[in-house]
Amino acid sequence: MELRDIEYFAVLAEHGHFGRAAAALGITQPALSKSLRRLETVLEVKLVQRTAKGVELTTEGSALRLRVNELRLSLQSVTREIKEIADGRVGSLRVGVGGAISEDLLSSAFARLRQEAPRTKLDVIVSDNDEMVPALRRGELDLIVNYMPIQAEGLVCEHLCHDDYVVCASVGHRLNGRKRVELRDLLGERWAWAEPSLGSQQKLRETFRDAGLPPPDVGLECRSTALRLRSVAKSDLLDFTSLAVIRQIARIDVTVLPIKELTWRRSVGFLQLKGAYAPRALQRLIHILRSISKDVENRA
Repeated sequence: MELRDIEYFAVLAEHGHFGRAAAALGITQPALSKSLRRLETVLEVKLVQRTAKGVELTTEGSALRLRVNELRLSLQSVTREIKEIADGRVGSLRVGVGGAISEDLLSSAFARLRQEAPRTKLDVIVSDNDEMVPALRRGELDLIVNYMPIQAEGLVCEHLCHDDYVVCASVGHRLNGRKRVELRDLLGERWAWAEPSLGSQQKLRETFRDAGLPPPDVGLECRSTALRLRSVAKSDLLDFTSLAVIRQIARIDVTVLPIKELTWRRSVGFLQLKGAYAPRALQRLIHILRSISKDVENRA
């Protein structure tokens, strides 16, 4: 069995069509057909069925496709490990971080890594779990630092510290100054939030539903926590977001509303793909995150 034939099969499975797959690979259709025949001969099974629209995977073909992604990840890991040894580098890391995670925690960890491993290159993206977890599973990220996901199959998850989610408003909002705000006081208010599928937005909707109230009325949808908070500061919008981020953004006129039902303690941690190659630089970063997070929890 040749790796080239497996890769050609993977591209054919993705496109479902000989012509489009051959074009994507930069080879001829006869060459692709010959490769498929070699693979089917070695495995002694039929991997695809030709249809009027292209090809469909057989049961055996579907099973092979599931294994192909694991093989690709393994090959990527081997390639990176050998290159790091050959180049004499400490390593390069691809890290995904949540937009609502404390920048004080992250910047301190990255700065310490820079001191301990100055030749390590960091490639950091800021997004949410709905985008970062699939990227981690595809081998495009080495680590995620964010809130713990609901579904974690195939992932290694470790708690680092806690973060409180609260409702905030501008200092000029009609509800500012009250000793207690009830959920019913929020009727008619408009909200800024990130994306409906995220955990914080689900929590907000569930809290309203459980109280027998209509769902929150969304006036602004944006993944950038900083932009949402600055919009809240200049309008009558409300936001349900990280207290740590509120505190770290300077010169922002927002206040926390005392709503018991919407004070939510969340677990911040890191996620890795189970069984994936862990460069030495990644092991070092994880050790640093654990150390800094422990100090944060002890001060809280």
